[in-house]
Amino acid sequence: MGILWIVVIGFVAGIIARLLAPGPNKPSGFILTTVLGIAGAFVATFIGQAVGWYRPDQGAGFIAATVGAIVVLFIWNRIAARRAV
Repeated sequence: MGILWIVVIGFVAGIIARLLAPGPNKPSGFILTTVLGIAGAFVATFIGQAVGWYRPDQGAGFIAATVGAIVVLFIWNRIAARRAV
């Protein structure tokens, strides 16, 4: 049940990140949106644990996963813009 919850939260965080972040090179589709949100949650958890906001057994919440997904989407846009030039 935990994996299913991660996928659902990742998908919703990915959708919100795609709506909030500007840029034409957005990953599209269910799978890439879900991967974007899950990667954002991992980024937010890693940074939060490194800074001391979360304990080692704690994960990032929904808002932090959305912010992490926006960061991942920003990096995605920079890589895609560099490749297009």
